[in-house]
Amino acid sequence: MQKQKKEKKYIQEIKTGDKVVTKSGLHGKIMSLNDDGTCIIESGAGKMKFERSALSMEMSLALNKPIKENKLIKK
Repeated sequence: MQKQKKEKKYIQEIKTGDKVVTKSGLHGKIMSLNDDGTCIIESGAGKMKFERSALSMEMSLALNKPIKENKLIKK
């Protein structure tokens, strides 16, 4: 139940310009959000319309996670 609440909150908070990944693995950027629960995603294949529920919170967050610097390598 907690995971469902977090995912619902994530879907409500996405905005234009966010990089996302769908549950089927399509990577893209949000071009527009529609009132009917859909969004337009631009990817290498062009612009496509998806239901917001098709977005994967976990994969999208992992995509946007900053890369940590490796502190073991010092010059």
